[in-house]
Amino acid sequence: MSMPRILITSGDPAGIGPEVITAALASSELPDHCIYEWLPVPGGSIPGKPDQHSARIAWDALEESARRLNEGSADAVVTGPVSKEQLQAIGFPYPGQTEFFTDRLKAGETAMCLSGNHLTVGLVTIHIPLADVARTLSIGKIIAKGKLLAEFAQRRAGRLPRIAVCGLNPHAGENGAFGSEELEIIAPAIAVLNEGGIAQFSGPHVPDAIFRDAVSGKYDAVLCMYHDQGLIPLKLLDFDNAVNITLGLPKPRLSPDHGTAFAIAGKNIAHHASMLRALQLAAEMVK
Repeated sequence: MSMPRILITSGDPAGIGPEVITAALASSELPDHCIYEWLPVPGGSIPGKPDQHSARIAWDALEESARRLNEGSADAVVTGPVSKEQLQAIGFPYPGQTEFFTDRLKAGETAMCLSGNHLTVGLVTIHIPLADVARTLSIGKIIAKGKLLAEFAQRRAGRLPRIAVCGLNPHAGENGAFGSEELEIIAPAIAVLNEGGIAQFSGPHVPDAIFRDAVSGKYDAVLCMYHDQGLIPLKLLDFDNAVNITLGLPKPRLSPDHGTAFAIAGKNIAHHASMLRALQLAAEMVK
């Protein structure tokens, strides 16, 4: 049996991607049952100085990795950090890499999940304005994202996972005093999810308290209603080791949960722990 092949993209080469990848690939903690293929990076980029050239390199690497995944010559991809601003300035039509791979790999429903040493969070909505969150939420969307998070948590836990579902509003709506989404959308979705027997879902939980319980081990994952609801506690606790996983793709796509850090690029002071953890988790998922 051939060894699984994991592709690696540098992201924007003017950022810290190349240096954290170099350090991660040199680590003795890298699993040895996989082949790690770092896609070639054309020259001409200057650390800390992103431009259209470096953005084009990042975009081309994404296209190549998607092509390789689709044709079957790779089993997973770990993507380096990109600059959404720089990509969109050259016509990249997606809010982020999650949406890119959802489209290119012709996936149905996908979800953004982030996992670190202390927390695992799944997001119902991601790259949209906060003002659009409440009107974007639906029972169906919460059910779809909840199922994907449950599948991932079950594979990692090896048992029926316990998943806490956040409310949207302060105090989880206080029985309608601060909003009706918990009563009309979130609670009905939780009821349907529990009928499936794929996980033990509970909630809607008060958003400002539930993460403490999750960190203590009471829950395996937290399903969050919007981007920053999940990422603020995750990055507070797991900034150097969190990994971004796109759930629902036919093949795994992961990335370190940090940005390009142009301000420190080329100084070799960036921590590589998140990139190493992304490679480790990719190796775990393709094993």
